[in-house]
Amino acid sequence: MSTIENIRKYFNEFVSISDADWDVFSSKLSRVEFPKKSLILEIGKRERFLSFIEKGIIRFNIPKPDHDFTFAFAFENTFVSGYDAFLTQTPSLYNIEAITDCVLWQITYEDLEAVYNNTSIGDRIGRKVAEGLYLRKMKREMSLLEDTAKKRYLDLMNEQPLLIQYIPQKYLASYIGIRPQSLSRIRKTI
Repeated sequence: MSTIENIRKYFNEFVSISDADWDVFSSKLSRVEFPKKSLILEIGKRERFLSFIEKGIIRFNIPKPDHDFTFAFAFENTFVSGYDAFLTQTPSLYNIEAITDCVLWQITYEDLEAVYNNTSIGDRIGRKVAEGLYLRKMKREMSLLEDTAKKRYLDLMNEQPLLIQYIPQKYLASYIGIRPQSLSRIRKTI
């Protein structure tokens, strides 16, 4: 199945898209490749795109003097964006980085607005993407408040078992809120 078909399948799970509406939306998508370790969005830059990940792993981070704080990952066949900066069209407060070589299908803010205005399902598409991003964020926040570091690590292993091996240990540790040495101890107990 092609990536364009994967995007349509993603949407078809919650809304039936006519061929005409799909043609409008898909015509606005651009395929972009990002090499490993490249910045997809840099702090202080405006987020211009909502992207669908065809291939690769992405991390959201805030650089600190002694380490980067990783607060989210995004994986294949999901939408990704610095969504707060995308919605407000203001500078981003964090980086979005390709951990691996990545292929994204992107739509600009302006083109997404055109889809909203020129299709019968545009608003529902936008709402469903926003809901998905929101639910991932809430799940992460609740996990940070209620789960142990070991449980957060195990959950990530269960959700992305094949991809987690490509994420450097220092990023995983930061994501679950501990130092790399503590992650090493957790891994030894599993």
